[in-house]
Amino acid sequence: MSQKVLLSAKEIHIILHRLACQLLENHLDFTNTVLIGIQPRGVFLAKRLTKILNEDYGIKNIKLGFLDITFYRDDFRRGDKTLEANATKIDFIVEDKKVVFIDDVLYTGRSIRAALTAMQSFGRPLEIELLTLIDRRFSRHLPIQPNYRGRQVDAINDEKVKVMWEENDGEDVIYLVSR
Repeated sequence: MSQKVLLSAKEIHIILHRLACQLLENHLDFTNTVLIGIQPRGVFLAKRLTKILNEDYGIKNIKLGFLDITFYRDDFRRGDKTLEANATKIDFIVEDKKVVFIDDVLYTGRSIRAALTAMQSFGRPLEIELLTLIDRRFSRHLPIQPNYRGRQVDAINDEKVKVMWEENDGEDVIYLVSR
């Protein structure tokens, strides 16, 4: 098994700021927009983007939530491993709001489909957008595309994109792992 660095900490930092600027261009003051990190790994990205918007661009009172999709996935009963759900934390109304789903890697699209289904339990948003750090564009099983993407990666199916976050893994780096 080998791994190649796709993005360094500096490159991730630049991409996060670019994504924050794109969000700001489309949503201005965020009064009608909520950010929802998809559990587990989209939460790190969502928190980082919220921090950048708050500290660097002065956007206050951004509504940030976390959505667990474990039991909405179409493959949650297929393995022998017992699944553990993460916490869902959405303590605001999504009805008639613009929702931005945030996840680290868009691969097959199944996680996003599950998130769309799970979101129905919280109301009917005005619209839903998708922000992803890595878009594995040639691996899609469902017709789902991101509105915002950090980097497009052409990885073949036996390769894996591994996103490491300082808060969880001790460093910011993204690897392409070959088996």
